[in-house]
Amino acid sequence: MQDLTDKRLICLKGGLFLLMGVAAAALLIAETPTWKTAGLVALAVWAFARAYYFAFYVIEHYVDPGYKFSGLGSFLRYVLTQRTKRQGDTAKAAITAGTNPPER
Repeated sequence: MQDLTDKRLICLKGGLFLLMGVAAAALLIAETPTWKTAGLVALAVWAFARAYYFAFYVIEHYVDPGYKFSGLGSFLRYVLTQRTKRQGDTAKAAITAGTNPPER
């Protein structure tokens, strides 16, 4: 799939995401119109926004500046690759030291 480059389409896509989020939150609150529901919806929105920020900005700028993410799938591949790489490095270090690698 090609990257989206048309500024109008990028703005349209952002607007549609915003519309979906507002509609989903409104429907949840309409179904159970309590302050608790509104607070939990707001908390969920805030938490997912922070997780998204962490997955892209924090990882790219502070953890691994050499890696550029292109989406959530790219981030998931990065996390899995790093985990496999760390496990392989631990096993190699144990073999070099003449001990058994740690059990998972």
